[in-house]
Amino acid sequence: MTAVRHPGADSPARYGHRHGPWPWPLCRRCCGLALDMGSARTRAWIAGRGTILDVPTIASPGAGAVSPIQRGAIVDVPETSRMLERLLGHRLPRHTRPLVVVTAPVLDGPTYRERARAAVDVLHPRATLTVPTARAVALGANADLSRPLLVVDVGAHLTEVVLLVDGAVFDARGTALGTTDLAGPGTTAELCEAITTMITSMLRQDRSPLTADALSRGALLAGGGALRPDLTFRLNGILHTPLRPVPAPHTAAIRGAARVLQAAHAHPSTGGTSPPGSGPHSC
Repeated sequence: MTAVRHPGADSPARYGHRHGPWPWPLCRRCCGLALDMGSARTRAWIAGRGTILDVPTIASPGAGAVSPIQRGAIVDVPETSRMLERLLGHRLPRHTRPLVVVTAPVLDGPTYRERARAAVDVLHPRATLTVPTARAVALGANADLSRPLLVVDVGAHLTEVVLLVDGAVFDARGTALGTTDLAGPGTTAELCEAITTMITSMLRQDRSPLTADALSRGALLAGGGALRPDLTFRLNGILHTPLRPVPAPHTAAIRGAARVLQAAHAHPSTGGTSPPGSGPHSC
């Protein structure tokens, strides 16, 4: 397991609590958790810790371990719960009910969100919110969401191309291919062809100029694929438009989810607020 500290302006640890710039305190009223559960890696950010936990997505370590999340789908809810309990059960403050934000693939979203909420129940959350992974990536990259934005998220086992308009999902395509497939019979050309086909389909079906406008500005490239120069170079040549790799692309989604968590924490609907002057932990 690795714990990655992300200093700088876009680090979740630098986003202040509601009443100041200090890290979100660990307390019963304020406990929060951001989760990005991928097929290969699961990342978590606990409010107040300032680090991102980054571990393989396996229920139990050891020989023959099987991932409960495959190709962007939660295939085994009990094993996913077991993984979360092992990873986070001892790290959350005792006797707390955290506010949880979970990233979710755009495609197959309803099923993923339902299963994610069921899996997260093992942590006894006071509320579980979901955010599309593409939006979380954009937030983690501090992207301009006032204009159409195309996000190409190339994960280990799943690739999604998502058009965001005003920060909301306008159109999306996906394929069950990712960077791990490049180590086998798959090739960079094959993955690039799949991405190009998805973008071309979006352009053809969009009767508005939104997709074309977003593409002309340059697509945002995230996930492990953004760390592969061969993939970026080939896509640039095919699409004739610059792709903009996200800084620290493998943690962009969890950084964005942490920002959503900070915003949700201050919203009355989550139960995270208190009347003014109600005490030192007033949110």
